[in-house]
Amino acid sequence: MTVIPTRPPAHTGLRHVALYSTDLTASLGFYRDLLGMAVEWNPDPENWYLTSGNDNLALHQGEPATGTQRLDHVGFILDRIEHVDDWHEFLSAYGVPILQAPKTHRDGARSFYCRAPEGTTVQFIFHPPLAGTGQTR
Repeated sequence: MTVIPTRPPAHTGLRHVALYSTDLTASLGFYRDLLGMAVEWNPDPENWYLTSGNDNLALHQGEPATGTQRLDHVGFILDRIEHVDDWHEFLSAYGVPILQAPKTHRDGARSFYCRAPEGTTVQFIFHPPLAGTGQTR
């Protein structure tokens, strides 16, 4: 008989993403300089680790191996609904390609999508349950 183990204590959420980048200079310019992430660790010229204070984004020089899983998008949580439009305006002014303009969803969330230099789709989203403000619209 197979014994099914009990679930370990709850994790604290998804807070680490690792991305391949063929142009680390452009990627750093986007995540560090435009989005304001801080460099947490730069062990060598081909690997950068950035943070917003409660997360970790790894940027690795290179192309993913054939057959490697492709990511749909990454999302940055915003504390207030009006910050969605502020970020949209800011990134648009810097020529960041906008894939979907700001939109309010049925659940009270509001978001937009843009493209980072390495092709990753990035979402900026106010999502009431995650924002921690209780604000719904």
